[in-house]
Amino acid sequence: MRLLEAELGVRLFDRHGRGMVATEAGLAVLRHAGRVMAELEELRASVAGEDTPLRGHVAVGMPPTVSDLLSVRLVTAFQERHPEATLRIVSAYSASLVDWLRRGEINVAILYGTRTGSSLTVTPLIEETLALIGPPTEPPRAGPVGADDIAGLRFFLPSVGNGLRTVVEHWAEATGASLDVRVEADSYATLKGLVASGRGYTILPVAPLHGDIAAGRLWHAPFAGPAPFRRLLLATPADRATSRLARYAVRTIEETTRALADEGVWQGRVLAGTGGGEP
Repeated sequence: MRLLEAELGVRLFDRHGRGMVATEAGLAVLRHAGRVMAELEELRASVAGEDTPLRGHVAVGMPPTVSDLLSVRLVTAFQERHPEATLRIVSAYSASLVDWLRRGEINVAILYGTRTGSSLTVTPLIEETLALIGPPTEPPRAGPVGADDIAGLRFFLPSVGNGLRTVVEHWAEATGASLDVRVEADSYATLKGLVASGRGYTILPVAPLHGDIAAGRLWHAPFAGPAPFRRLLLATPADRATSRLARYAVRTIEETTRALADEGVWQGRVLAGTGGGEP
């Protein structure tokens, strides 16, 4: 390590009696070294046969609720097809995921329909339909609900400025629906808990609540007419080649999305592989 410091002419670590800590220069070298190792693994992959299990590392970022849906199936696919590869799954909101994609800290991300600019290559994944989510203390609605049916209901929604809240408000404005929002919470767990306690209703995608609905802790009703929805995108950096492992992750995410939609777990219109276009 000292030879490398001498070669570069910088100190890579601050040394003290309890060990050493990387300097800013050391962290920069580590980032570059990681990219070099990734390129080496991609070189190996590029000359390997299509059926050869790959080694290397891939990092996939997803919003927390999407991670709950996809992670087990994604990990299972990697363990079966590329058991020597390492997979890192990162859960965060879209703004953070975009930043990490641009900085090269993750290879693939699932984003809500944000405008990402020219630095990312995006393909549509699914238009996720939102539904009325009700408490077990009230009888489930027999059919689709309209704007008039939700008048007078007490709602719990994400805070103003949250992407999901914006989708719901645009839908309410377009349909003339009245939303009586008494509590704002940006946590799905909090919104779910409030509704399950019998204190009100919310508007959310069904997929993250599938287990609670199946267990009778919540119920859902679709909206009549144009329902609120939000689009999810698959994104990769536009300024770097996408590795074979990253391409496998993308393909597995698309296949899993279609499977979950076919099973009725993920409600919405699947766009993967349909040429749905960029938003």
